[in-house]
Amino acid sequence: MANESAAIVQRLWNYCNVLRDDGVSYGDYVEQLTYLLFLKMSDEQTRPPFSKPSAVPEDYDWQKLLDLDGDALEIQYRHTLENLAKAGGMLGTIFRKSQNKIQDPAKLKRLIELINSETWVGLDMDVKGDIYEGLLQKNAEDVKGGAGQYFTPRALIQAMVRVMRPQPKQTICDPACGTGGFFLAAHDYISHEYKLDKDEKQFLRQNTFKGWEIVDGAARLCVMNLYLHGIGGEDSPVTVGDSLISDPGTRFDLVLTNPPFGKKSSVTIVNDEGKAEKESLTYERQDFWTTTSNKQLNFLQHVKTLLRINGRAAVVVPDNVLFEGGAGETVRKKLLAEFDVHTLLRLPTGIFYAQGVKANVLFFDKKPASEKPWTEKLWIYDLRTNQHFTLRTNPLTLTHLQDFIACFNPENRYDRTETEQFKAFTYDELIQRDKLSLDIFWLKDESLEDSDKLPAPNVLARDIVVSLEAALEQFASIAEDLGEEDEPETAVQAAV
Repeated sequence: MANESAAIVQRLWNYCNVLRDDGVSYGDYVEQLTYLLFLKMSDEQTRPPFSKPSAVPEDYDWQKLLDLDGDALEIQYRHTLENLAKAGGMLGTIFRKSQNKIQDPAKLKRLIELINSETWVGLDMDVKGDIYEGLLQKNAEDVKGGAGQYFTPRALIQAMVRVMRPQPKQTICDPACGTGGFFLAAHDYISHEYKLDKDEKQFLRQNTFKGWEIVDGAARLCVMNLYLHGIGGEDSPVTVGDSLISDPGTRFDLVLTNPPFGKKSSVTIVNDEGKAEKESLTYERQDFWTTTSNKQLNFLQHVKTLLRINGRAAVVVPDNVLFEGGAGETVRKKLLAEFDVHTLLRLPTGIFYAQGVKANVLFFDKKPASEKPWTEKLWIYDLRTNQHFTLRTNPLTLTHLQDFIACFNPENRYDRTETEQFKAFTYDELIQRDKLSLDIFWLKDESLEDSDKLPAPNVLARDIVVSLEAALEQFASIAEDLGEEDEPETAVQAAV
């Protein structure tokens, strides 16, 4: 099965290299595949043994594309995209704002023939999913295109899902769902770990997942990815829009998410002189503990709102969320008091497509109102010190996370044992730390004591660059905040 999947991915990807000569990017290519694969599979489902009615109007179905070539094909394809974008449900989300990026009709015809040569509905569901996941991963590897920001390492997602142990009929939310990695891993876990009855299967398909994604392209890829895995009903489980704008009102059993990297929330505006400027964006929400333009702190506050009582969350957060003062300190203090913040996984560098990221996974449970702080102990697992990963030569795998999973003890997380990498810190110890910083480490960096254990020069150079970029980002943020607070005259006087 794996060989079959890999072979189809390679065939489709080889053709992408042909289209790149015409200026079609990896992301554009995967989008065009999304449209065409959907039309092909919808066509297959109208035939025996399925014989289902098509969600696609006859004037814009797969057969209409097969019968044409040249300019007539390009015109039909363009009209197909324009009209399906007006549809509702998953169909409308997949084709939302769709455009034809393959301007050469001959190459469009070749891609249609390539897709038509496979019977997609006949393939095992996992194979179809693997094919699409493979294409998304190749897309994410296009670092220059920035596609990696929507792609969380699959090994990390699998580990997070395994320790969270989602159950049948639980609802799962990702307010920044990207291409849907957490949904697919949770779907796979529930499908394989439990013997589901008919009602549970139906719930898993139609009611388990709810996501938000602000970027049209990523939302489209997510919905298609879910569709390929048999997830979703008539209504799309993914809403296209900024999830931070307001409280959706719905509460969930689990929240699994990796919010987008980047510290500041901002919007681009055009001033009176016609120049584009970025303006810091703050969210005035009564359910938030504090108002800030820090995107990561806003997502953390949003996640706490999304959880129902006894709901559980696993959130990827950058280092600054652990130690930043001001709004950061306020959020940490409230989170430790009102939630059971029980586990922190310090992630190694070199595992994300976006370079220079130092991140962690924060695990916490929502509890009823109480005068006594709910957090008793925060257990920290250090997977960063003395660990060196790269995307290609030494990628993070699930094997690297097995010890964390064992230490987490998902069967009974109240029965844990300290190890060299896994330490517990009491609530009283945490609140006595400066600014209530959770940026805690205790392992010795072996490379500082033994030059033979220094990482490879390229890894060392990258770590230096990461540290410098992080420092520059902090200085830039401070300068920006000072600029916002000072009046122009004051700023000039300070400069003098």
